[in-house]
Amino acid sequence: MTGSKQSAPKVSPTALTVHRKSRTLEITFDDGKTFSLPFELLRVYSPSAEVRGHGPGQETLQTGKRDVDMTALEPVGNYAVQPHFSDAHDTGIFSWDYLHWLGESEATLWSDYLARLQAAGYQGDTGRDAVAPMAATGKSCGHNH
Repeated sequence: MTGSKQSAPKVSPTALTVHRKSRTLEITFDDGKTFSLPFELLRVYSPSAEVRGHGPGQETLQTGKRDVDMTALEPVGNYAVQPHFSDAHDTGIFSWDYLHWLGESEATLWSDYLARLQAAGYQGDTGRDAVAPMAATGKSCGHNH
């Protein structure tokens, strides 16, 4: 964007490791905190329009992501990374601050996610294994662009 600059992150990573076997992204920040973020959490809470929608109330509940893999992780400038997931999702750009927030909020986010799955009619955590309805439609996010 012309005239727009990405603000400097409040935290920066000092180490970043993709653990494919355990399906986690381990990230250590310059504030001394280290988080091991499951790929499923990253996919479910992707900051992309496909997941978050284009405004409040337009979020799309992500299902069937328990076994999602990360196939690539690309740097985005000095402020973020863009993961590519095995379900072909690759549009979320995760800033360092957002990854830090995910790590700090992981327990609450998991609880919220499981509650949303149950509210959608999935028993227990079965929504983590269910096929997402959008997969059958072939649409990327269900919104008109």
